[in-house]
Amino acid sequence: MTDILMPALSPTMEEGVLAKWHVKVGDVVSAGDVIAEIETDKATMEVEAVDEGEVTDILVAEGTEGVKVNTPIARLKAEGGAAAPAPAAKTEEAPKAEAAPAKAEAPKAAAPAAPAPAAPKSDSGERIFSSPLARRIAAQNGVDLKAIKGTGPHGRIVKRDVEGATQTAGKGAAQPASSTAPAAATSGIAPRQAQSLAQMGIPDGSYDLIPLDGMKKAVARRMVDSIQNVPHFPLFIDVEIDQLMAVRAKVNKMLEPQGIKVSVNDFVIKAAALALKMVPEANASYTPEGIAMHHNADVSMAVAIDGGLITPIIKKAETKGLAQIATESKDLAKRARERKLKPEEFQGGTFSVSNLGMFGIKQFTSIINEPQGCIMSVGAGEQRPVVKDGQLAVATVMTVTLTCDHRVVDGATGARFLQAFKPLIEDPVAMLA
Repeated sequence: MTDILMPALSPTMEEGVLAKWHVKVGDVVSAGDVIAEIETDKATMEVEAVDEGEVTDILVAEGTEGVKVNTPIARLKAEGGAAAPAPAAKTEEAPKAEAAPAKAEAPKAAAPAAPAPAAPKSDSGERIFSSPLARRIAAQNGVDLKAIKGTGPHGRIVKRDVEGATQTAGKGAAQPASSTAPAAATSGIAPRQAQSLAQMGIPDGSYDLIPLDGMKKAVARRMVDSIQNVPHFPLFIDVEIDQLMAVRAKVNKMLEPQGIKVSVNDFVIKAAALALKMVPEANASYTPEGIAMHHNADVSMAVAIDGGLITPIIKKAETKGLAQIATESKDLAKRARERKLKPEEFQGGTFSVSNLGMFGIKQFTSIINEPQGCIMSVGAGEQRPVVKDGQLAVATVMTVTLTCDHRVVDGATGARFLQAFKPLIEDPVAMLA
């Protein structure tokens, strides 16, 4: 009997929503079959079976929220194996509501096979991204996951990685799995605010308290971590976009038969990527071991979705034309709002762009998306008086803010980046070459 565990589908995932079951009790599944859909803090993802066998128990009902990583969600009996005693009040299919939480059900069943160990952590304290099956095989063979390089999606350690390590290195000393749950929060800011409402004279019943979903919690945690741990500083620059608007109109007319429409943000992404290649020191990340200089400009673009924010990535943006960037950004934004992005499509990135110009916001600063070294905030284009050759004129001007991690990008480096970015926006023909 094998427990199917709630997987960690991203390095930062701590819990998720079991959105949908694709199997029911009695179904026979093979490795690779889709068995469930899970909503993470960023996307809805399919979960595949890693073993063959018959589904004997559904432990977590469809629609259950807050299911912790590594919690048993179902049980699988290997072909020819004996089933363990069924838990009480089991139904043929997972009910839609009023289901007992998995952590209340799991202890009632005595399964011969031990569940996969909790996700171990690296020496730096970060969770090692690995599948439940890989962790179980590693524990059985005394293999240290910290010594294995994952070949799964986004570097995830999977079964074949552990089996390869077992064959080549033999059995090593077993490493104790970490059973300590991640801290609920990295600071006491949120609890203090909640506790202070009554102390500040806001009586109970005078407000509605909206529970935090997984995405809100993840965004809050990452933003607090970033603002507390990263020394932010902003740089501001104004750029004229009259020529850009004219070029954009011509480009969109040419692309109209293909159904492609290039936005101002697509120009910004392309210009930022080219500027990063001109000033590679700005395309970097801080690590305790040193500064990581990235080979490509993988530009994350902030997309507002229902209940939060996500940053899908235009990878190698410096190598792509405006039409390709426009097509990719539209597709990524659409699937982001549907929560259908794959982890590798929103995890990573070397630089971020956040644009609130469409809301009429003139100027703003953003919080750095760790481990990136910079984030660019783009305001609205508006007509402003400017002086040209001693004469007063009117131009469409857009304010851009570059927020930098001072450990990686100092003031001079950030200024050189903006100096490279500004002429690309003001004379965008160079981006069409």
